[in-house]
Amino acid sequence: MTLNNRALVTVYGGSGFLGRHLVRAIARTGARMRIAVRRPELAGHLQPLGGVGQIVPVQANVRYPDSLITAAEDADAVVNLVGILFSAGKQTFTSVQDEGAGNVAKAAKAAGAKAFVHVSAIGADADSASIYVRTKAEGEAAVKDVVPDATIIRPSVVFGPEDEFFNRFAALARISPLLPLIGGGHTKFQPVFVGDVAQSIVAALEGHAAAKAPYELGGPEILTMRDVMERVLAYTMRSRPLVPLPFWLAKLQGAFLQWLPNPPLTVDQVRLLERDNVVSDAAIKAGRTLDGLGIEPVAVASVVPDYLEQFRPRGQFSVYKA
Repeated sequence: MTLNNRALVTVYGGSGFLGRHLVRAIARTGARMRIAVRRPELAGHLQPLGGVGQIVPVQANVRYPDSLITAAEDADAVVNLVGILFSAGKQTFTSVQDEGAGNVAKAAKAAGAKAFVHVSAIGADADSASIYVRTKAEGEAAVKDVVPDATIIRPSVVFGPEDEFFNRFAALARISPLLPLIGGGHTKFQPVFVGDVAQSIVAALEGHAAAKAPYELGGPEILTMRDVMERVLAYTMRSRPLVPLPFWLAKLQGAFLQWLPNPPLTVDQVRLLERDNVVSDAAIKAGRTLDGLGIEPVAVASVVPDYLEQFRPRGQFSVYKA
């Protein structure tokens, strides 16, 4: 399909980190959008990203199918970005990432949408010990059962100005006398820029991505957790010892911390760190990557130092040398 001012796109979960960048990318095409979120009154920050009336927040909850159908009505395309990092109350991994994904797909099908893009995660595996990873795979299957030609996007760790990755470690480095390396810091990541992920979704909506198998999105370099921590310290101009933390001890800490309202660590997140989070060889060979979509990935060093300046000893007045 063609994204222009005659097209209507419904974006579920569009008020979050990835959502705001996707909304900006779609707005540039001229397409109109409904941003389906649980709290539309908190999505007003998205409206200035487009023209008057181009972006309209609406109420929807993936646990309530009727609300999803209303939000998707007459939509030409649908994008599902809804996901969580930890369970809280009725917002469980199963209800949001598995059953919720299936509910969104049913709404898209009922609306007769020409394109449907579902954002999952690299490493999605129905046999994983991690509930997060397992429900991501189950959500993909639920989507494909309803919309067989849906495009699945699997990004690695996503970075950008509002991320919960580099920002979280930089905040920790500011207040902690040391930084822990869970599992020794050997886990590999392939951080991908949020703007690149948004562009890949737009490309998929416009029919430039094949729907046969998931696209795996990673940046231009692979970093270990130790590499990530060292870069955070360099970008924030701080010096902290890096202390290896065995997986079993990290899980023990997570067992207590996961009961906090916004837990810094959970047992399931530690399980995630037991596996590398990088683009597979199969995806590279098949061209199911950013390169395959004609998108040149942005490097960590070209973006992250700028938005981590707030964590430097003198903030923006610190004299940083790359």
